[in-house]
Amino acid sequence: MREAADVVSPLLSVSNLHKTYGSGPSAFEALKGLDLDIAEGESMAIIGKSGSGKSTLMHLLALLDRPTSGTITLDGTDTSRLSAKQLNQTRNSAFGFVFQQFFLNAQASVLDNVTLPLKIAGVSRRERTARGMAALAQLELDDKAGNKANDLSGGQKQRVVIARALINQPRVIFADEPTGNLDTATGTVVEDILFDLNQRQGINLVVVTHDEDLASRCDRSIYIRDGLIAAPAGVAA
Repeated sequence: MREAADVVSPLLSVSNLHKTYGSGPSAFEALKGLDLDIAEGESMAIIGKSGSGKSTLMHLLALLDRPTSGTITLDGTDTSRLSAKQLNQTRNSAFGFVFQQFFLNAQASVLDNVTLPLKIAGVSRRERTARGMAALAQLELDDKAGNKANDLSGGQKQRVVIARALINQPRVIFADEPTGNLDTATGTVVEDILFDLNQRQGINLVVVTHDEDLASRCDRSIYIRDGLIAAPAGVAA
């Protein structure tokens, strides 16, 4: 029997999570009392039909929105106790984001796009440049640092987004349909990069997707239906 001291607490945990949009007769309950633990270093897919609540869950896990009720803990800290400033700092330092839409400044350089989180955090230009170039080199894009983002291919843009997600050495990368705008071959390359970061660097990966093949690469998949976890799959072999 394991000693209590050996029990590892989850990195992220949600308890009795509810999220309601609107009020009165038009209110929509997107999440209806959901419980979930995410272990350190885990890769997890969130799957569900449109309107199931899967994107709502990811936004709450990523502290981009607050629940109507219930708790979200990060490393044992109840995030409801964090001020708006602390929430912003936590998102900027602990999380990286990769979305289907690239959300790049098309006319800014690749390097400036990648280092934006550091600029927001008040990091000096010299350090921003050094860390930005290192992140781009990791994605084999350092030769594109001076290019405008608008001049890149779709696959290159998504690699820039991943480099930006890595710039603050996050503990979790949240990816919402990360290959949705890419062709199959390019999408596979992007998937390989994300799972390599998870497996080699221990960065948690939380993926929202309709793609069963992408989900099958994760350690675990959960299926959201009508605001609840319907049929969580087992741990992948």
